[in-house]
Amino acid sequence: MSKYYVTTPIYYVNDVPHIGHAYTTIAADVLARYHRRLGDDVFFLTGTDEHGAKIAEAAAKHGVTPKQFVDTIVERFKEAWKALEVSNDFFVRTSDPHHEAGVANFLERLYASGDLYKGTYEGLYCVGCEQFKTEEDLVNGLCPYHNVKPIWYSEENYFFRLSRYQDSLLRALTDPSDPNHYLVKPTSRFNEVLGKIRLGLSDLSISRASLAWGVPLPFDPSQVVYVWIDALLNYVTAIGYPDDMKHFHRYWPADQHLMAKDILWFHAILWPAMLIAAGLRPPRAVFAHGFFTIGGQRMSKTLGNVIAPSDLVARFGADGARYLLVTDFPFGTDGDFNLDNLVTRYNAELANDLGNLINRTVSMVNRYTEGAVPSPGALTEADAEVKAMATAMFEQIDRALDDLDFVTAADAIRAVVSRANRYVEETAPWKLAKGDLERLTTVLYVLVETERLVGVALWPFMPATSEKVLDELGVAGQLSRTWGVTPVGSRVSAQPRPLFPRIEIGAGLTH
Repeated sequence: MSKYYVTTPIYYVNDVPHIGHAYTTIAADVLARYHRRLGDDVFFLTGTDEHGAKIAEAAAKHGVTPKQFVDTIVERFKEAWKALEVSNDFFVRTSDPHHEAGVANFLERLYASGDLYKGTYEGLYCVGCEQFKTEEDLVNGLCPYHNVKPIWYSEENYFFRLSRYQDSLLRALTDPSDPNHYLVKPTSRFNEVLGKIRLGLSDLSISRASLAWGVPLPFDPSQVVYVWIDALLNYVTAIGYPDDMKHFHRYWPADQHLMAKDILWFHAILWPAMLIAAGLRPPRAVFAHGFFTIGGQRMSKTLGNVIAPSDLVARFGADGARYLLVTDFPFGTDGDFNLDNLVTRYNAELANDLGNLINRTVSMVNRYTEGAVPSPGALTEADAEVKAMATAMFEQIDRALDDLDFVTAADAIRAVVSRANRYVEETAPWKLAKGDLERLTTVLYVLVETERLVGVALWPFMPATSEKVLDELGVAGQLSRTWGVTPVGSRVSAQPRPLFPRIEIGAGLTH
């Protein structure tokens, strides 16, 4: 059994979850479910980042303590992931005592090795990013992500000797034989990271003296750990570091860190350097996806176009929301999220193509063979073509999901559904029922078996729909990727149910 450890970033809880958070989380869930179905030992981690200046400010605005504030927001994230059928194995919180103890242990380790030292930092600091900025990072003097002017920050802090690991990071990124080798994807992000390292790395301030809401430095409790150092360590504390190293080594290094491109620097440069300094391997791969706009505009509270995951679930159902969100444009690129387009896709791909195919097949088995899956005869060329396409689908899905290409994986499933719909029209079972019963039974079996394989393939994307498809076909639990395992005589649903009721464009959400 191979292990597979996949993570989302831990989400900053200065506000409630939105579909940007859902996008990354659903992608991670698809990968986790896919690897579980392959038989891998999977650990899927998500959680919340709860310390830092932004949290303290948000709590003060609400008239509560930071802990009271984060406790409320964390529940909103958990509710959102439950509604979307997210199957995470653990939900980490940076306010968890175990995590805080792990952060202290890790920094003690770096302090003892001489990788931390005390110094004075002066520079521009964006509270929204919780990150120092150079003039080159700004657009017209403003943070490009938050459209605010950074504040001037100066105080005595502790620093991590990031510059010491510049050459180690270059080797780890470019030499596959290096013991610390790791990947950054897609290629554009790899080039971006490589370019930044080659320009030279400066040591990084890793503590704050002017902030109380955070993890105290174990060797200087007058300062707290910089929120990004605290947050990155969740990936190791959540799997046992430092108390349960057996469990830690079972899953580390992470196989896939997923995140949006705005936090790539922390994950692809700072985090690997920290791990190498502590004598641990970097993650195997870091994948930074793009941003999306809403109807051509950036998602913003001011514009009133922020969409909560619950909005999508209310309109499309959990499975519809999962499928549409993660397959709307290639993972890794920027894209535009248009609700009317999603309704069109939902009706075409799910309600019409998939839903109608299952409904028609179940209805025909009920009508022509009394609800029992019939025994097939010899396959014709047309039958063999559908069979070949259905069985080849899994190899296409495997290649696509190995590359985090969710769109291509979904396209492979859609192509089989489309071919099966054409097959119904070409073979016309309603005509065969009038005089060629032997041919009819073969056609019906080919349809049921093809749709069973579609149901198996759908599970990572739409788990509830996958189970409904198999149940409708009378083959619940028949999860083999091999053709021909549907038992002859198994009974389809007596009353086929619509899997995806059609939705009118403009109904529901108005963004």
